[in-house]
Amino acid sequence: MLLSDEDGKNNHIEVLTILGMGGLGKTTLAQCLYNDNAVQKHFDLTTWAWVSDDFDVFRVTKTIVESVTSKKFDNTNLDALRVELKNNLTDKKFLLVLDDLWNEKYNDWNHLIAPFTSGKKGSKIIVTTRQHRVAQITHTFPICELNRLTDENCWCILAKHAFGNEGFNKYPMLEEIGRRIARKCDGLPLAAKTLGGLLRSVVDVEEWNRILNSNLWAHDDVTPALRISYLHLPAHLKRCFAYCSIFPKQHLLDRKELILLWMAEGFLQQIHGEKSLESVGDECFNELLSRSLIEKDKAKVEEKFRMHDLIYDLARLVSGKSSYNFDGNEIPRTARHLAFPVKIFDVSKRFEGLYDLKFVRTFLPQSPYPFGDFYLTKRVSHGWLPKLRCLRTLSLSEYKNITELPDSIGNLVLLRYLDLSSTPIKKLPDATFTLYNLQTLKLANCKFLIQLPRQIENLINLRHLDIRDTNLNELLTQICKLQDLRTLTSFVVGRKDGLSIKELRKFIFLQVNLSILKLQNVVDPMDAFQANMKKKKQIEELTLEWGRDPQDSQIEKDVLENLQPSTNLKKLTIRYYSGTSFPKWLSESSYSNVIVLRISNCNYCLSLPPFGQLPSLKELVIQRMKMVKTVDEEFYSNNERSSLFQPFPMLESLRFEKMLEWEEWLPFKGENSEFCFPLLKHLSLSQCPKLRGNLPNHLPSLKEVSISKCNQLEAKSYELKSWEGNGLQHLTSLRMLRIDGCGSLESLPEDHLPSSLELLEIYRCPLLEERYQNQKGKYWSKIAHIPAIEIKDEVII
Repeated sequence: MLLSDEDGKNNHIEVLTILGMGGLGKTTLAQCLYNDNAVQKHFDLTTWAWVSDDFDVFRVTKTIVESVTSKKFDNTNLDALRVELKNNLTDKKFLLVLDDLWNEKYNDWNHLIAPFTSGKKGSKIIVTTRQHRVAQITHTFPICELNRLTDENCWCILAKHAFGNEGFNKYPMLEEIGRRIARKCDGLPLAAKTLGGLLRSVVDVEEWNRILNSNLWAHDDVTPALRISYLHLPAHLKRCFAYCSIFPKQHLLDRKELILLWMAEGFLQQIHGEKSLESVGDECFNELLSRSLIEKDKAKVEEKFRMHDLIYDLARLVSGKSSYNFDGNEIPRTARHLAFPVKIFDVSKRFEGLYDLKFVRTFLPQSPYPFGDFYLTKRVSHGWLPKLRCLRTLSLSEYKNITELPDSIGNLVLLRYLDLSSTPIKKLPDATFTLYNLQTLKLANCKFLIQLPRQIENLINLRHLDIRDTNLNELLTQICKLQDLRTLTSFVVGRKDGLSIKELRKFIFLQVNLSILKLQNVVDPMDAFQANMKKKKQIEELTLEWGRDPQDSQIEKDVLENLQPSTNLKKLTIRYYSGTSFPKWLSESSYSNVIVLRISNCNYCLSLPPFGQLPSLKELVIQRMKMVKTVDEEFYSNNERSSLFQPFPMLESLRFEKMLEWEEWLPFKGENSEFCFPLLKHLSLSQCPKLRGNLPNHLPSLKEVSISKCNQLEAKSYELKSWEGNGLQHLTSLRMLRIDGCGSLESLPEDHLPSSLELLEIYRCPLLEERYQNQKGKYWSKIAHIPAIEIKDEVII
C-alpha cells in the first residue's frame, strides 16, 4: 500500500488513516510503518508532525514546514509558508505522518493538504485520529480501524513487560492474578504495557493483589491503569514524573538535559554518597522508561523520548499546576515551575501574570530551533527574576539582548542551573561566582565571552560547565579546583605558566564531550601522556585542535600519540595537526565504537592512515590535506590483514573537501576488493582540482554522488564516459547525481546511467550544460528519461 506508486482513484496523494481510541496504539503502528527500512528507502523525504486537538491550519503548516526544512520560520503569512512547503516538496516522493488529527472540517483539511500536490506521484500521508468523522474526510485507502485487544493479548503484553525474557511460567500464582488484571485493561495495550512496567521484577503476590483490587478500576477508560501506575511510584519518581508536565505535549525529551533539571530541583537523592547524582538521575529515567511512562521516540534517529499524550495528561493532573507551560494564558498562583515557547519579542505584557509570583523555582524559555533572534524585556531579566529567591533553574538562552547580567543575580542563592547559551553576553558579573549551589553553567555559543575570571574556583558544587564555541583565550589554573566536574566541554591549553594539559588528569569524572584546544602550547609531549586520556572511559566525543600556525612537527606527532583515548570513543575530530603521519592507534580495529571521524587541515601528513580497519565507522570526512597526493592501499588497511578482510564494512557517508594536491585514488586490492564500501550511501568530492582517474567501483548501496569543482575529472579519466564499460549502471541504488564546477567534463557515461537515478543536477559545467540542454542539446535524449533534472538553474520535471 505505502510502497505502491499506482493510483487507482487518480488522487495525487494517497492517505492512509489509522482510527482508534486513545491508548490503542495508533501512533505505535504509524511509527512502525515510518521506520520500516523499505519505507525509508522508497521515499525521498519522510517527516512527522504532531497535530493535536487545538487545530489551526497556520500552526500545523508551520510545524510541517519547520519539520521538512529543519529551520525556524517566524513568518506569519500562511500563503508564504505554503509556497515554502510546496517548493520543498516539489518533485519529491514524500511520506508525511499527521499524528493525532482532530479537526472535522472538510475545508480545513483541503486547505492543509493543498501544498502537497507538488510532490511526486506515489507520495503518501498517514493520519492517526480518534474521530470517525476525521477518518471519513481524510482517507483514500480503506480506513485502518484498530479494535481493542483480546484479554489474552493484553496478558501477553502485560507479562512481557512484567517478566521480560524470564517469562511467567515460574510464577503460576502471579499468572492467575495477572490475567485478571489484564481483563481490567479493557483491551487497551497502553494500559497493559504501563501496568506491566509497574510490576516489572515484582514477584510479591500481595503487591499484585493490591493492583488488582485497587478502587481506581471504577472508571471505564485507560486512566485508572495509568493512575495506579503513578500512585505506586516512589515519592522521588512521582516528583520527576510530574515535573515533565512543564514541557508542552509531545515535547521531545533529552535524557541528559532532563536529569540536569531534576538535579537542580532537588528531586534526586544520594544515599550515603554511593552514586553520583547523575547516576541516580539515570536510574530514575530508566525506571520511568521501563514503566512505559516515558517512551523512546521511534521517529527520530537520535536518542530522544516522548510521553504518550494520555500519560502527559496524567502528569499535568498530578502536578496540580505546580509545573506549568504557559503561552499568554492565565498563570495559576500555585505555579512553581514555568516553561514557555519563546517569541521574537517577549515583551513585558506577555508576562503580566508572573510579576506577583514570589515562589517560582523554574524559569525555562524554550526555542524549537537554535540560533534564532529573540529578545526579552528587561523588566523580566533585570527586574523580576533577580527577586525570586527560591529560583533554582534559570535559562535566558537564545535571547540576543542579554549582553550582561545584573549584580542582583547574586540574590539567587539557591540557583543550581544557569543557561546563558547563545547570548551575546561579554562578561559574567562577580556576583555570579557567589552562587555556591550552582551545579550547571551553560555558556555554549557565547561568541563575545573571552575569559572566565579567577573567581570560577568559588563554584565548589559546579558539575557541568559547557563552554563550547566560545572565544575563550585561555582557562585559568583556578579551574583545576573544580575537580567534581562531569562536563567540561573545552579545555584550553595555556602557554608556559598557564594551564598545562597534564592538569586534565585531575578531572577524573569527565564524560560525553571534550575538546582540547590550543595543543600547540604543549612543549613536553609527556605532559600529554600525564593527561591520562586513555582512562577517561566516559568520553564519547573528542576534538583535538592545534593552532593554525605549524609548530614542531615531531612534538605534535608525539603529543597526538600520547593523547590516545579510551576505546569507548564514538566520535573523533582532529584539526590543524602538523605531524607528518598519524599514530597507529588512530586506525586500530580495537576502536570498535568509533562511528564518526573528521580530519581537517592536517597539512603536513603525506598519506591517510588505514581508516578502513575501523569496524563501525559510518561517517568519514577528510578536508584540506595539502600534502596528500595519493589515496592508496594504506587507506584501506595495513599489511597485517587477513585474506577475508573487508575495508569500511559499515561506512555510509564519505566526504573529501579541498584536497588541492590530491591526484589519484587507487582501488583496494584484496580478495574482497569487489566489496569495499558495501554500505556507502553518500559520496561527496568537492574542490579536488587535480584528481583524475578511477573512483571506487562496486558501490551497491550508493544513493547520492556529489562532485564539485573537480576540474581534472575529465570524461575519460573519471570514466564517467565509461566508468569502464559499465558506466554507472552497477550503482543500482543511485538516486541522485550532482556534478558541480567540472569545467573540463565533456559528457556523461553514454547509455550507462542507472535506471534508479531520480535526480540529476549539473552546475557550472559549461560543456555539459551545452550538450545536455533541455530539448536542444546534442545528448539531451540520453538523459530525458530521468524524472527530475536541474541544469544551470533550470528545473526540468
